Amino acid sequence: MINRFVLNEVAYFGPGARLVLPDEIKRLGLHKAFVVTDKDLIKFGVAEKVLSVLETAKIPYEVFSEIKQNPTVKNVKDGLTAYAGSGADFILAIGGGSSIDTAKAIGIVSNNPEFSDIVSLEGTAATKNKSVPVIALPTTAGTAAEVTINYVITDEVNQKKMVCVDPNDIPILAIVDAELMYTLPKSLTAATGMDALTHAIEGLITKGAWEMSDMFEIKAIEMINRHLVTATFEPDNAEARNGMAVAQYIAGMAFSNVGLGLVHGMAHPLGAIFDIPHGVANAMLLPTVMEYNSPAAIGKYVTIAKAMDVYQPGKSKVENAQLAINAVKHLAEKVGIPEHLSEFGITENDLDKLAEAAVNDVCTPGNPREVTKEIIIELYRKVL
Repeated sequence: MINRFVLNEVAYFGPGARLVLPDEIKRLGLHKAFVVTDKDLIKFGVAEKVLSVLETAKIPYEVFSEIKQNPTVKNVKDGLTAYAGSGADFILAIGGGSSIDTAKAIGIVSNNPEFSDIVSLEGTAATKNKSVPVIALPTTAGTAAEVTINYVITDEVNQKKMVCVDPNDIPILAIVDAELMYTLPKSLTAATGMDALTHAIEGLITKGAWEMSDMFEIKAIEMINRHLVTATFEPDNAEARNGMAVAQYIAGMAFSNVGLGLVHGMAHPLGAIFDIPHGVANAMLLPTVMEYNSPAAIGKYVTIAKAMDVYQPGKSKVENAQLAINAVKHLAEKVGIPEHLSEFGITENDLDKLAEAAVNDVCTPGNPREVTKEIIIELYRKVL
């Protein structure tokens, strides 16, 4: 079997890493930045931490901040128009998955205009050209969008999240600077952290997993278990913030190359139809889907129990697998993740539509245990 691994050409890590920007921009022969970020990051001064580096180095830039929590086809089309008129020769993405995913879509379509309808990017689009150079600086510790070959755009007309997978879209440079995450609100720290844990667990048990991806995902689970609670409740704790920043990147290195599973398949419709934050949707679903998948992934669940420091040598594989599931559920509870879909206005009448979308989601086939629409309805019902 042949396995492929695609990563950034270069990545930097550590508090203050954004200071390498001018040298890297010069090395890459780039001149003007099209900055993709969101209004809140501008409002709270997070984007300024990066923009001031550009200003000091006299690197010109133009800002595009029309970004939604779940970015849409319209967001991308507006961004394409703005980029085309900016005179920029690279994209600087500052933000979480929403900003970075929007930047990826703008970058890939700019160099592959035959996909300008955006919806044709869904799945594995046959783009011919690499994206406009994208430099990504994540401000959340969760999506790992800065290192993945995936991006997610909401088709607002059809109320669906399009998962787009394309090696041509990966940012040329990732700068993982934990200082950009210090002001992240508690709820967002928790949700994005649980998103990273979902990536690590699904990447570990997905059908495409292999030894190299397993190595990364296990380490990510260990680090998230160690740092997430502290990062959530002690936002200025530099060790915890940096730990989460690195952990989510490590998880992304692997899942980007091996795929995900049913948790993401079920979470995407929750975001597309009900605008539930992606990390929250994943976190609510994860323990229930883990229970369903347990018979098909029992050995790896024992590994998860060890990584989360709940493994008990005297217990059976089944018992230790349950300890792993319980540990995930307790971690979500500790950091304040909502427990029920009904808290977001979802009712029994919505489950059929959600399940129809989930069974057709691009992530669902990677699940280690086969599912049907009826099974998915029952899994949603357990979380209702």
